[in-house]
Amino acid sequence: MDINVKVVVFTVQKALPMMTRDGSIVVVSSVVNVKGIPAHGTYTAAKAGVRALVRVWAQELKGKGIRVNTLSPGATETPKIRGQFDSDAASDAAKTAFASMTPLGRLGLAEEIAAGAYFLASGESSYVTGIDLPVDGGLAQV
Repeated sequence: MDINVKVVVFTVQKALPMMTRDGSIVVVSSVVNVKGIPAHGTYTAAKAGVRALVRVWAQELKGKGIRVNTLSPGATETPKIRGQFDSDAASDAAKTAFASMTPLGRLGLAEEIAAGAYFLASGESSYVTGIDLPVDGGLAQV
C-alpha cells in the first residue's frame, strides 16, 4: 500500500502546484484492478484503490483543466519477472502461463506500455479523462 497508493497520492499532491491548464496526470495501475488473481489480494486492492483515486481526481481537477487517467498494463516482458522467481526455468514457466492467459498469446513489451502512457499524456487524448486504459493484450476483457 505504501508504494502503490501512498506514493501515488503524495506524488500527485506535490506535482499539482506545478501543473498548468491542459495538464495530464497518468497513474499506472495494473490489469489486476479488474481481475481477481489468487494470492495477489493486497496488490489488487492497492491497484484498484489507485483506479478509484483517478476517478475522484478527474472530477476534482476538471476545473483546473487537468486530465487524470489510469494506465493498466498486463504482464509485460521486463527483467523484474525474472527477479520474482528462483530460477530461469520458473520464470520461463510463469511467462508462458501469463502469455496463455492473454488473448494475444504473449507478454507486452515496455514500448507498448510506453505508447499507451504517451497517448494519455499527449494532446491526442485531450478529450479523455477519468478512464482506465488497459494495455494488456486483452486480458482485462476475458
